[in-house]
Amino acid sequence: MRDLTYPPIIVAAKTGFRLLGQDFLTTGTEHVPRTGGVLLAVNHIGYVDFIYGGLAANPSKRLVRFMAKREIFDHRLGGPLMRSLHHIEVDRGAGTASMRQALTYLRDGEAVGIFPEATISRSFELKEFKTGAVRIAADAGVPLVPVILWGTQRMLTKGHPKDFSRGKTIAIRVGEPLHPTGADPVAETAELKATMARMLDETIRAYPAEEQPPGSWWLPASYGGSAPTLEEAEELDAAEKRERAARRAAKRAEGSA
Repeated sequence: MRDLTYPPIIVAAKTGFRLLGQDFLTTGTEHVPRTGGVLLAVNHIGYVDFIYGGLAANPSKRLVRFMAKREIFDHRLGGPLMRSLHHIEVDRGAGTASMRQALTYLRDGEAVGIFPEATISRSFELKEFKTGAVRIAADAGVPLVPVILWGTQRMLTKGHPKDFSRGKTIAIRVGEPLHPTGADPVAETAELKATMARMLDETIRAYPAEEQPPGSWWLPASYGGSAPTLEEAEELDAAEKRERAARRAAKRAEGSA
């Protein structure tokens, strides 16, 4: 697979990290194999997780092809860029094509990234996991590597203004590979989520205390922050879906008038 865009994008991103004065707390990157297909399961807390999630595989010199929602590919600028990086377009209403493409990449020895929660977690805790990650890894016969990001939500996430001020810490924690068989996708998904929940707890507790004081909006309520609880976040997500549906209906009605 030819990569004309990805290498300069990585250089530009690393330059940006330096300009932003970001510190990185990175652990476990040795768990990403240097060769062969591998699926990275990443928690989803912000809009820049694609950029930082790929760093989990950077020490192994791997380029990660992320599975991303179709709306990004529909953007006049984002779409061509995503395609040039060989990311995978996901249509949530018909995900079979994206799963086939992910399987092809993995069987060809590529590293693929997936967000098992599918959407950003407003609570910054783990939402319900879809079974796609374990099913894809099992079908392709590749290891499933859990990855936790923390700190990315402070820059750009749902419901908060962007903040690219200097000096933020970004934590990236990579866990030991899991090897799903596909015999029980629900149980194996529960195992993946439990593993990532433990990793998330370890990551939050190891994060610099001065950067997440009690009451911080980017800190989960269960850790003393002011982020919505999982239940409150579900209500916000449901309200957002209703608003999107209403806008689509209004647009269709306008077009047929």
